[in-house]
Amino acid sequence: MQDLTTLSVGQETASPPSLAPELHRQNNSGAQWFFWVAALSVVNTLIGLSGSDWSFIIGLGITQMIDGVVAVLKPELAAGTATMLTIVALLLDLVITGLFVLFGWLAKKGYTWSFIVGMVFYALDGLIFLLVGDWLSIGFHVFALWGMFRGLQALRQFKQLDRA
Repeated sequence: MQDLTTLSVGQETASPPSLAPELHRQNNSGAQWFFWVAALSVVNTLIGLSGSDWSFIIGLGITQMIDGVVAVLKPELAAGTATMLTIVALLLDLVITGLFVLFGWLAKKGYTWSFIVGMVFYALDGLIFLLVGDWLSIGFHVFALWGMFRGLQALRQFKQLDRA
């Protein structure tokens, strides 16, 4: 796959080559949303597992749900079982957030499918907030999805420019 910052040598396009760096910037900006979602979800997990009840709205609902289940079950369990459950939840949260890091990395590399699959997962994650009526988190999911979509659009435009 061609680097997103350059056009093929000797390639003639209907669009000016100066458009390529801007499309590259927009692609990176859209892909960056996946990194923010993953990072703040990990922070939310650490906050949740520490016993606090606040979180960042940009994070994933699924990791917050996992952490909430652990918070409810922990007082009912023996110390060793509660610790094991916490470790399992943390590992599960890290796998889920790791997927979002992977989507972001692949999106920056120019893989259109990673934007699409990542956006679908993030939209489905937003349904969790819809079920609990957390409108601020839903609004932020929509805002982040818009940023991701703009990155996807830029990637598609870049690929069209490269093919022209």
